This record gives sequence, structure tokens and C-alpha cells, in this order.
Amino acid sequence: MTVDEVIRRIEEVGIVPVVRAATVEEANRAVQAICAGGIPIVEITMTVPNAVVVIREVAQHYGGDVLIGAGTVTTAEQAELSIRAGAQFLVSPGLSVPTLSVARASGILAIPGALTPTELINAQQSGARLVKIFPCGNVGGPKYLRSLKAPFPNAELIPTGGVSATNAADYIAAGAFALGVGADLVNAAALRDGNLAEITQAARELVHAVHAARKSSIEKARSLR
Repeated sequence: MTVDEVIRRIEEVGIVPVVRAATVEEANRAVQAICAGGIPIVEITMTVPNAVVVIREVAQHYGGDVLIGAGTVTTAEQAELSIRAGAQFLVSPGLSVPTLSVARASGILAIPGALTPTELINAQQSGARLVKIFPCGNVGGPKYLRSLKAPFPNAELIPTGGVSATNAADYIAAGAFALGVGADLVNAAALRDGNLAEITQAARELVHAVHAARKSSIEKARSLR
């Protein structure tokens, strides 16, 4: 997929599940549960043991059915290994220029992290088309995102950290391009206990929340014309 196609896919789905797990087996189970819940995107973080192995296995197993990303990518080496394993996009918690360079050279989308206006400017000036706002929930959540969008109305932002089905509508209304969701979707205890049904149900609820919020935003925009 091209960078444009990956961006369109992320926008269509509207959710980027962040998978943090203790083992390769747990990570694979999390991917299975997320996909069963209707979210064909996963971001495997580099904090997962043998994360590159997980990315490779998911790529081989799901092929073109799931958009596969590598998360918490902070070095050029991690970026290169992830891309070779089959990652179709990279996500970083902050701005890693080497990661952006590797991604650009490979024709892969890289989504750097930012929190402050200065960091967002730096990310955009470094060529980022999508920017992860992290940890958004710790600094005001949807209200903070709305404030950030005011001076950057054209910035495509993915709030991450504290995002859940309960506040998804508020984030969408605040102008989120998509939502990065971690622990509120991939519950560590449920994953450890093998309770995949809980994760699948959480994924379904999140999909419903995002779709309903987007529909509401469209209807509201039409009524104001």
C-alpha cells in the first residue's frame, strides 16, 4: 500500500489499536480478538518481547486483510527491522527524525508523537502528515485536542492515551482524525487470562462509538449550512 492508501485506511477505520503484551502468544491473541471485533488495524509496539517476530507472523497470517503498524519506534534500526518484517506504518511516542527518514526512504507512513504546539510544529516541519498526540488524556483529553486544533485546523491528529469508547465521541467532535486506543481496548488482565471475548466486545463498542460520533458530526455540519 502507498502512504496515501494507508492514510485513507486509517481515516476510514478511525481506530488504531495499540497492542502491548507480555509475550508473543498474548500479542497474537490480542490481534485475533481485535480483528474479530471489527477493527482491521493493529499497532504492535516495540515494547512487546520479540515485537518484530509478532509483526512478521501477523503479516504472514492476515496478509492484506489487516493494516499492520509498528509502535513505540524510536530508532532507525527499529524502523528498518519493522519494515522488513511487514509493518505498513510506524508510530513513535515523540519526534524521531531518523525514524521519519527511514520511513520516507522506504515509502512507508511514519506517525511521530507530539504534545505541545512547538512539538507539533516540529513534527509537521519534519514532514509528518499524521501526528499522534500523546499522552492526550493526561493533559485535558478532548478539551486539549480542541484547543490544539484551533491554531492548527488542518493538522491530522490522532489522540492517544486515555481514549476509550466512553469518550470517543468527544474526541471525534474535537476534530480527531482517528483514535489511538491501548489499555482501554486491550485489557491486560483479559489478555493474560485468555478472555478474548472481552477484548472483542470492547472493539465492537469502540467501532460503534466512532461510527455514531462521525455520523452525528456530519449531520450537525449539514444542519449548520
